Amino acid sequence: MADRHLYKIIFMNQGQVYEIYARSVGQGGLFGFVEIEELVFGERTTVVVDPSEEKLKSEFQTVKRIFVPMHAIIRIDEVEKQGVSKISSYKGDNVSPFPMPVYTPGKGGDS
Repeated sequence: MADRHLYKIIFMNQGQVYEIYARSVGQGGLFGFVEIEELVFGERTTVVVDPSEEKLKSEFQTVKRIFVPMHAIIRIDEVEKQGVSKISSYKGDNVSPFPMPVYTPGKGGDS
């Protein structure tokens, strides 16, 4: 069987940074959104449980596919090994940029 792709996706959601792993990432049918499918979470066989990964796992437990706005994506990497999915707080400037539209129509009816 051929190796399956694995992606690490980092994006902003309500003032927090989400880091998740998925098998499929692409431009979806919704304009301006990145489509993420087949989320992958670590299977823990030990007693140690990471609370942020458990929170993500329960948040996305019944989700088949997620659509993340393009401007919320920080980074997408294709990786060989899965790390720990997590949610962390954003430690940035006091000012966040206002989301700009991806497409602006031309003036005078010209496209």
